[in-house]
Amino acid sequence: MEAPLKIVRLKNCSPDERQQLLKRSELDVASVMSTVREIVADVRKRGDEALLEYTSRLDGVRLSRKQLRVSREEIRRAYRKIDAEVVKAIKKAANAIEKFHMRQLPKEWMAGLQPGVKAGQLVRPLGKVGAYVPGRLARYPSSLLMAVVPARVAGVENVIVCTPPRVDGEVDPATLVAADIAGVDEVFKVGGAQAIAAMAYGTAAIPKVDKIVGPGNIYVVAAKHVVSADVEIDFAAGPSEVIILADQSADPSYIAVDLLAQAEHDPAAAAVLVTTSEKLARGVCELVQDMVRDSPRKEILFKSLSGYGRAIVARDLDEALEFVNDYAPEHLQLMVERPKRVLKLVKNAGAIFVGPYAPVAAGDLAVGPSHILPTGGAARRRSGLSVLDFVRLPSVQELTKQGLKRVAIVAERLAEVEGLPEHARSIRRRFRR
Repeated sequence: MEAPLKIVRLKNCSPDERQQLLKRSELDVASVMSTVREIVADVRKRGDEALLEYTSRLDGVRLSRKQLRVSREEIRRAYRKIDAEVVKAIKKAANAIEKFHMRQLPKEWMAGLQPGVKAGQLVRPLGKVGAYVPGRLARYPSSLLMAVVPARVAGVENVIVCTPPRVDGEVDPATLVAADIAGVDEVFKVGGAQAIAAMAYGTAAIPKVDKIVGPGNIYVVAAKHVVSADVEIDFAAGPSEVIILADQSADPSYIAVDLLAQAEHDPAAAAVLVTTSEKLARGVCELVQDMVRDSPRKEILFKSLSGYGRAIVARDLDEALEFVNDYAPEHLQLMVERPKRVLKLVKNAGAIFVGPYAPVAAGDLAVGPSHILPTGGAARRRSGLSVLDFVRLPSVQELTKQGLKRVAIVAERLAEVEGLPEHARSIRRRFRR
């Protein structure tokens, strides 16, 4: 088998070649946009009737209108279908996510900014949120927890979930158990662009929401773009990605297995090693080749690693960090001798994992921070999904007459400069000027 992971030396790269290294798989949303626009418009017009037709045509599942909503009996059956240890694991994961996100909750405050002038911040949750959870060919109970638990911590009044049915017309039982544990109000058997449209505009069965969150395929991403003028969305997340920043002190076997863990998500996933040690890079490449050969998911791993995986050798830690910050990875693992010192120099990453015993797999599934994260370099401008995505922070201002007098001259002058005489008069009137 050809070696799936190639070594690249940054010092030998031209600016164009370096730019090419920063690229990863992009979801070609434009290629499906006209189809998605049609689906969204159809669901907006025909509601549940359109949902049932698309579920039949695209998912191969015939449902009645009544069957769109998962019943309490289906949830009870789901508990009987999965092992008690799995239920226990879901509960522990939900608890960890809740604990972490409780610490993210912003606080209300009011402060005296100057005599007679107070201002502050309130915290108000969104009213209704819709979470999309992929699930026709796979199961993602962890993604459901990551989308729903922060919303519940934020105090969102109503949370619904849309997830595609399996070929037997049921929803994956682990996903249903996770929904029950997370406190989801309603689960609907609808997937794809049609689910996004239903949550954005509402149908007879599915309520309209204030915000849609959660990952999905290219059709889901495109649909979120289409409806974003009418409903708030989180962000468009593409295929999973990791950079492992390592020096000569790192264990090559840890790196190799962590690269494979990320690569197995998707043939378009990106798994990259950036290291200051060429010896380490060679060792990791050899281990990866052996592990891929023996893996039951070797086809996915080979496509991913040969397409978007690299072992990049930098001259020193400064050059390595410059590349990492330019790449702005979804996940960043630090396997270096002084990880906390290096952590201070990291500017752009969705989630950071410090030390040899902090693999992405543990963090994404059991520690608590969200694994719904920005990809494709978007970590330069936003963070992963959090409690802050589910709250609004309205400001509050309270002024006494003396307080208004203190700020009046500033407000009046600015109003005049901006050509807003009634603004200025609204202040002067209070002093009979």
